Amino acid sequence: MVLELEATHAQIQRILQSKALRTSEIHRTLLSYLAEKSISGTADGLKEYTVGLDVFAKPDSYDPRQESTVRMHVARLRQKLSEYYRTEGIDDAILVDLPKGGFKLTFEPREVRPEPVVEQPIATTRWGRKEIGLVAGLLLALSLAIYFGMRLRQVERTKLPLARDWTPELQQLWEPIVSSKRPLIVCLSTPNAGSGEGGTATGAVLLGQFLGMLHKQDVLVTSSDQIAAPEIAMGNVVFLGPVAGNRQMQAMSADRPFVLEPKGIRNMNPRPGEPELFADKPPRDPQDTEESYALISRVPGLYGNGEVLYLAGNRISSITGEVQAFTDAMFAKTLVSKMKKPDGSLPRYYQVVLKVRSMDTMPIEVSYVVHRELPIAEQSSSRK
Repeated sequence: MVLELEATHAQIQRILQSKALRTSEIHRTLLSYLAEKSISGTADGLKEYTVGLDVFAKPDSYDPRQESTVRMHVARLRQKLSEYYRTEGIDDAILVDLPKGGFKLTFEPREVRPEPVVEQPIATTRWGRKEIGLVAGLLLALSLAIYFGMRLRQVERTKLPLARDWTPELQQLWEPIVSSKRPLIVCLSTPNAGSGEGGTATGAVLLGQFLGMLHKQDVLVTSSDQIAAPEIAMGNVVFLGPVAGNRQMQAMSADRPFVLEPKGIRNMNPRPGEPELFADKPPRDPQDTEESYALISRVPGLYGNGEVLYLAGNRISSITGEVQAFTDAMFAKTLVSKMKKPDGSLPRYYQVVLKVRSMDTMPIEVSYVVHRELPIAEQSSSRK
């Protein structure tokens, strides 16, 4: 049963990363939401109204009889699944379908062809057992559900396995966020927070895979419209996405050298040769690459308690790219070398600007641009 569940999660992830859905964030969102509901056994009771609220952030006054948004996107998702299995998924072992008349996905093994074939182990060429377990157990059913508009009223709790691939550079970047006895709060920006695309789904999965390696027992996962001052004050926070929509997070991110704006990252005090705005450059054509900027900020927590790490950006690709960079051992080595002080230590508090080149919202190159140290003495005002 465990292997079947792992294979099912792996198949959903394979479809989410396929060309058929790569350019459509809304259909990736819808598929992941319906998959989580179907796997958990709660999809039979789904109504069009509920899907409209949870996935498309419709107001309570939403009337499916007057608006066909959900029906239109469900039909389009059904077409995209068919397209996937006609092309990239033609040899996949599991068939995922969305029958008409409901919102429940079906998962069926592909019929074995009569001609002799060389048996291949399922889902091991693209996904390892460890990777599948981390995605399925940490964020696929929990963090992504929060991102997709689920109005959770309580913070969910999960357990994380023992750390393995923990390089000295990654340790420098993530200490003391994950090493203290304070609970770690992973806060995902809600879909309607801020401007731009603000998509955190892929970034949330990557972050979950990384955190799954760490020996951290208390991890709380919530959304930006649910987190409140008591939760922020009691733990260390990793915030993913734009901070707009949460007063506490906005207050802690204000008055910094770099500020995320709708068109890019504002450089409040440019040094010689630096621009006043690191401007995002959307592609002129869907087939072109785009350039966007990501902002990583490590600052004191609310009232000076704990640590807060912001991974912010306006574009799906910028958020995904900075999560990849900040959790990758090779990039961590480069980043630490750029940020090291003369005595070899890293600044306690800082901001880093990264440049992300991407295609179809998927990062293809992430590079360091600039950083600023935030003096500890300067942060004392946040404790008042």
